[in-house]
Amino acid sequence: MYQLTKLPFGQTQYTSVIRLGDDACIPIEPANTDYRNFIYEINNDKAQLEDADGNLMTQEEAKAFVATLPQGDK
Repeated sequence: MYQLTKLPFGQTQYTSVIRLGDDACIPIEPANTDYRNFIYEINNDKAQLEDADGNLMTQEEAKAFVATLPQGDK
């Protein structure tokens, strides 16, 4: 399970997500192994994503959000 971080005032792009199992802050950086795993798990229905307020997204919403993030090499 993952959760989006709250955006500071004026910020429009997310820079990290939280892995709720261990409260790890994962930077949105394609070179980061945990970030690549987050993308994989969401896209393959192996994990769920909450918005910054803790509301669970549908898998379709989560995949649509992930599609807007940097993917790196495929």
